[in-house]
Amino acid sequence: MLLAIDAGNTNVVFALLDGREIKTRWRIATDPRRTADEYAVWLNQLLMLEGYAMADVDAVIVATVVPRALHNLQVLADKYFKTTALVAGQAPVDWGIELDVAEPASVGADRVVNAIAAHHLYAGDLIVIDFGTATTFDVVDYRGAYKGGIIAPGINLSLDALVAAAAKLPRIAIAPPENRSVIGRTTADAMLIGVFWGYVAMMEGLVARMRAEIGRPTKVISTGGLAVLFNDNSDIFDAIAPDLTIQGLALLYERSFKTE
Repeated sequence: MLLAIDAGNTNVVFALLDGREIKTRWRIATDPRRTADEYAVWLNQLLMLEGYAMADVDAVIVATVVPRALHNLQVLADKYFKTTALVAGQAPVDWGIELDVAEPASVGADRVVNAIAAHHLYAGDLIVIDFGTATTFDVVDYRGAYKGGIIAPGINLSLDALVAAAAKLPRIAIAPPENRSVIGRTTADAMLIGVFWGYVAMMEGLVARMRAEIGRPTKVISTGGLAVLFNDNSDIFDAIAPDLTIQGLALLYERSFKTE
């Protein structure tokens, strides 16, 4: 079985896969100081709750945008799973797709892994929107080449910055406004409208511009924790793929290292 690890700026997602089938998944807050031993104690308990053991894991693959978190995840694989962790974007792992951008080495591993999975799952030109700490918009052409994209502040990051910079503004939860009015009658309503509908308008505007620049019919695939929330309030999405990064890691492992 494969343990796929997606280490983002906010959370680390661990998923146990049998082939391409995700058997179970867990998430923990990202903390570069968390040691391999701490990860192991946490994972061992969760594996047992699901009826698995650490010995069931044959391989580990990691995608991370947090360089400081990588070492302890590699130690986790070596010490507790008795295997060398494969790292997306580092030798001997080969992306297997063209990174048709000016600085290929600077593209985040999660964005490339999403591109791999999206092209495998959906035909044609694609825009992949990933709602994380940042919200990324990535273009994958019909051949599977990664063409570049956009990095915007994530909605929670935007809200945190607003609350931190304005002393009298309250902290609010991200949720759809109760009605479609864009004129807030309380401070909290005004904030929610600005953050939520402002974000919807940003997404719709950027997707329209990207589609116009691509010049061909283009599907929009969304992933990440807030994908469902926005899907209910916008018609720009063609599909939601909540496990896109994990699916991409499984494909990357399979293509590069699995033998029949």
